Amino acid sequence: MSTAEQNRRLVWKRVTESPAKPTSPSGRSAGGSISSLRSIRVPDQLLGWIIPVSTLVLWELLARAGVLPPNWLPAPTVIARTIYELAVAGDLWRHVGITLGRVALGFLLGAAAGTILGGLTGYASLARKLLDPLLQSLRSVPSIAWVPLFLLWLGIQESSKIALISLGAFFPVYLNLSVAMRHVDPKLLEVGRLYRLTSFQMVRRLILPAALPEYIVGLRSGLGLAWMFVVAAELLGASSGIGFLMVDGQMTGRAAIILASVILFAVFGKATDWMMNAVGRKLLGHRAR
Repeated sequence: MSTAEQNRRLVWKRVTESPAKPTSPSGRSAGGSISSLRSIRVPDQLLGWIIPVSTLVLWELLARAGVLPPNWLPAPTVIARTIYELAVAGDLWRHVGITLGRVALGFLLGAAAGTILGGLTGYASLARKLLDPLLQSLRSVPSIAWVPLFLLWLGIQESSKIALISLGAFFPVYLNLSVAMRHVDPKLLEVGRLYRLTSFQMVRRLILPAALPEYIVGLRSGLGLAWMFVVAAELLGASSGIGFLMVDGQMTGRAAIILASVILFAVFGKATDWMMNAVGRKLLGHRAR
């Protein structure tokens, strides 16, 4: 076999055994480009911002193009300027402070009552048979149905608003704690009996730690409902608060005020939920240690 024939066979063997990778127009291999794209990782903290930021940008563009009527849906920059003007005038912080105070007091009262009754019905079967059917039936009553009764009993002052917010925070805390305590692992309770723990020690050292994750979920749900109920409370007969700003914007035909109030509710509701979640994670981490 001639030397030229041997060289041709060698070249053909290399071509068939090692196929060339497809390359991009810039000269880089396509496989390398795809792998580099796959290696790009967006931090988890930024993933939740993609849709809100994209929505705001699209909203701004459509508003500036005249697609969205300014008296119905003003641009986000207009709403931001409205919030800034309220903050500079000092009205914003007064209304926000009053709403935060109402939510804090109502949530504390409702969560405390939910914790006491939830723990009682979760631990004692007699209390559960006596109280749980009544509380479960009251849980199905819409929030707006309580407003006339609270106004009749407590008047139009702060007490009726606090009572309505407390009612909203009560049921999630009660339900989650009661169910969590009833579903504690029986083997865990058997261990407590073997060590001859008293009822108080069983609750403090075994039952409550086991029910803590569901209890924290109930607290977060109760806080979320407290924010929902404060809207109902301030829309009906309030002269201050973020809900009052919404009514004022409606009466004066200013959509920017209404949307600014909605955004403020969303921001402060999310901030308080984040704080509650952080406290819950710290408690769970402390329990794990």
